[in-house]
Amino acid sequence: MAKKVFYNGVDVDEIAKMPLEQFVKLLKSKEKRTMKRNSEKIKKFIQKLLKKKDAVIKTKVREMVIIPQMLGRQFKVYNGKEYVDLMVKPEMIGRRLGEFSIPIKKVVHHGPGVGATRGSRAVETAKT
Repeated sequence: MAKKVFYNGVDVDEIAKMPLEQFVKLLKSKEKRTMKRNSEKIKKFIQKLLKKKDAVIKTKVREMVIIPQMLGRQFKVYNGKEYVDLMVKPEMIGRRLGEFSIPIKKVVHHGPGVGATRGSRAVETAKT
């Protein structure tokens, strides 16, 4: 049996059927404010979303809130260096695209760099 997904107590199937204005009322305050202001970036993004039905959409609008019209769609979200593939699932509704395109990678340090002194080496030699 498939797991039912809810957003703020409303089934995702019902959310997909409701108009955008009604969905905005379910959002958290910060996302609601973003959608109500409807900046030019977001307006252009929604127009592009409605125009391109099946195409993969490349975007740099990381602050876009995931709306029901995006369910099942594929996006490429810019993380500052490259475009990261993203498939929108029902659990992602109400969150932002940038949350799924992490710009920071884990830093891995290796041995001492060029020009390091002998005292800066953290490697101990085993003496027998």
